[in-house]
Amino acid sequence: MTGIVILAAGSSSRFGTPKQNLVYQNKTLLQRNIEIALATGCQPVIVVLGANSDIILPTIEKLPVEVAYNRAWSEGMSSSIRAGIAHLQTNHAKISSIILMLCDQPFVTTELLLQLIAVSGPKSITACAYDKAVGPPVLFDSHYFPELFLLKGNEGAKQLMLKHEVNITTVPFVLGSIDIDTKEDFERLKDFS
Repeated sequence: MTGIVILAAGSSSRFGTPKQNLVYQNKTLLQRNIEIALATGCQPVIVVLGANSDIILPTIEKLPVEVAYNRAWSEGMSSSIRAGIAHLQTNHAKISSIILMLCDQPFVTTELLLQLIAVSGPKSITACAYDKAVGPPVLFDSHYFPELFLLKGNEGAKQLMLKHEVNITTVPFVLGSIDIDTKEDFERLKDFS
């Protein structure tokens, strides 16, 4: 059983307003990625909220997702990963792997997530490959849950992936490097519409 954790707790400080609520192709970035995650059939789909949760929650409350609150969101992405893992371990102990997704990658597809699952194996990390690097979305076997729960800082799971580089399998994600950090990034999305 694979669960999906969508990390959406950041304050969007570089953007200036909650980028989770930016509308792209008639849906917010977060709504789009939730629908993509739900279409995989993976359960549960957990959204980690933190900063601006009062503004973001109304946009997703009718969707069949579970919400985990990261009260330490200002610590960075690692705190959101910990919040997602804690929620999983408390409520879904039988989960054998999770996919960590970001809310601001507009070109993630259901097919990409299913590909991560298809090529994963026991004790494996399955990451997307783009721009000569590996990154999210990333699938972690439950073997790594204890280490994910110990992450610190704003680099997310990068340090864990470097530590276990020999166990990483990759799936190509050509548009994986496109994420929305600034208003200029969002303007450039129009080129792909």
